[in-house]
Amino acid sequence: MTEAPQPNSTFSRPTFFIMTGIPGLGGAQAWLTLVFGPMYLLSLLGNGALLAVVQTDSTLHQPMFLLLATLAATDLSLATSIAPGLLAVLWLGPRPVPYAACLVQMFFVHALTAVESGVLLAMACDRAVAVGRPLHYPILVTKARVGYAALALALKAVVIVVPFPLLVARFEHFQAQTIDHAYCAHMAVVELVVGNTRANNLYGLVLSLAVSGIDILGITGSYGLIAHAVLRLPTREARAKAFGTCSSHICVILAFYVPGLFSYLTHRFGRHTVPKPVHVLLSNTYLLLPPALNPLIYGVRTKQIRDRLLEIFTFKKSQF
Repeated sequence: MTEAPQPNSTFSRPTFFIMTGIPGLGGAQAWLTLVFGPMYLLSLLGNGALLAVVQTDSTLHQPMFLLLATLAATDLSLATSIAPGLLAVLWLGPRPVPYAACLVQMFFVHALTAVESGVLLAMACDRAVAVGRPLHYPILVTKARVGYAALALALKAVVIVVPFPLLVARFEHFQAQTIDHAYCAHMAVVELVVGNTRANNLYGLVLSLAVSGIDILGITGSYGLIAHAVLRLPTREARAKAFGTCSSHICVILAFYVPGLFSYLTHRFGRHTVPKPVHVLLSNTYLLLPPALNPLIYGVRTKQIRDRLLEIFTFKKSQF
């Protein structure tokens, strides 16, 4: 284990960093595996089941469900990018992470978060077209266009997130090798850098505001169009049905953005008022809670998926 550095000491670019998990909790953080472990298990089982159902049922090969499958694949990847390391740190204590592996994890965590935000925007646009222009929906929203949208979201995430590890890799000296976090978040690593980190801070701020801000505005505008179209429907039953088709997506949006915005605001503006253990705990919860909840929300509230899952379980049960 590397000893803590003296106040004025610096390290040349380390071969590894040491992850400590949730700072200040010590051995008590092992109990958090009882929280994050089931979250990760739900993410694996729930998103895996959604992907299997959409893949095997040809009636679900429609734009809405293909977007849902894209969201499930993103959730599965996002949870897997941090959960194994997080659980290892919580259960076994501080552990070394190679420098290159830390930069790779930094890229995937931030890139997958950007992809998820973009998928939620695409799903909002899909629902806006379905509700606002139902007769033109099959022409405007096709499987090919969903594929192009998914590819564009992936490319966009790569382009905008690649600077994160590159901006860190340019530094040669660090104040310490110990990261008070459970994964290689960009700003957690930047805090250890010796040198001018203004570019890192500015790029992180601009990227957060640009990506999340634009996506949130797009989602808000889409649901404004949905609300306008729904309120023009002639009967209460028709309005309730139209809102019902969007309710699952609204729940998923809230599960992703509310914890995310709270974590972002506490990090940017509450460093001196919000204890660091609380901030680290929030940032890990923000990345694991949506992947665990999304398949439950869609599995319960989307009739086609719920019926298909019931058919599968009923068929397997009848075999015994």
